[in-house]
Formats: sequence, structure tokens, C-alpha cells
Amino acid sequence: MNQYETVFILTPVLSEEQMKEAVEKFKDVLAKGGAEILNEELWGLKKLAYPIEKKSTGFYVMVEFKAEPALIAKLETQYRRDERVIRYLTVKQEKYAAEYAEKRRNKQAKKED
Repeated sequence: MNQYETVFILTPVLSEEQMKEAVEKFKDVLAKGGAEILNEELWGLKKLAYPIEKKSTGFYVMVEFKAEPALIAKLETQYRRDERVIRYLTVKQEKYAAEYAEKRRNKQAKKED
């Protein structure tokens, strides 16, 4: 299993409930595919660098997970089919990026305590 990080941007016209529902949908796709979700961060409503579909803001969500490579194609197909997603990017984390992400998660856990 490889470690991946996916970031997707949801349209800003969604309510808080609709946004959380969309995030759960994609987490379910990962869970049903046998992925182990390591971390999830809701970055909130942020300004886009350039307008996308005449929108200048979007809800950013980042999910780190471990999964088989075949699951990525299924996940990205779901992104394309969902009209709430305006952009997405999934990358495989190489060894050093995975270590850095783990350190960052541990720092955040200490801050929350």
C-alpha cells in the first residue's frame, strides 16, 4: 500500500452540512476501497488564485490515506462525476514527504491537547 494525499475544492455555494456530506462521500469511497484514512483537514473557505467556473472562492479539503494504486482511479472518477467538486489533485507521497506529514500531524495533535 502506498501513502497518498488528496486535496479537493468544493464549490462555495454549499451549506456547511452539504460540504460535510460531500467530504463523507469521498471518505466512504476510500473506506469501501480498503484505504486507511490517516488524516483529514478541512481548510475552510479560501480565495482561489484565479476564477474557476466564475467562482473566486472554494472549500478546501485535504485527506491523507494509505491505499492500493487502483483505488486512485476510482476516487478521481467520483470527483469528476460530482458537480460539487471544482478541482482536485491526488499525489503519492514519497518516503520523506510521508515522514514530514506524520511529524506535522503529531504537532497538530499536541497543539489540540
